[in-house]
Amino acid sequence: VQLVESGGGSVQAGGSLRLSCAAPGYRYDTYCMAWFRQAPEKEREPVAAISTGGTGRSYYADSVKARFTASHDNDKKILYLQANSVNPEDTAMYYCAAAALGTFYGWRDARTYESWGQGTQVTVS
Repeated sequence: VQLVESGGGSVQAGGSLRLSCAAPGYRYDTYCMAWFRQAPEKEREPVAAISTGGTGRSYYADSVKARFTASHDNDKKILYLQANSVNPEDTAMYYCAAAALGTFYGWRDARTYESWGQGTQVTVS
């Protein structure tokens, strides 16, 4: 499944932005979509995920809880990440991921996801 992120850019600390992930060719057995991020010289880390297969439940890393909100438009097949009160530690390349096949290792584990986007850069100053 092709995933295309957009919405990144430069924002001042305390500001907001919304990332989008479009999924042309979306698989209807996709059960989980997530956002990961990777800062320079750091490992990729999970940010948020949402169950698209039924419950619609969302999950968040402690570092973004209460600031970021993940949502999924079932009609448009677009995943969003609303990021509020951003700070310089949120600076990273943000990646969208989707899981439809294979083993579920947990929403935080990158091995769960077989489809990945190219990423969109977020810079907070």
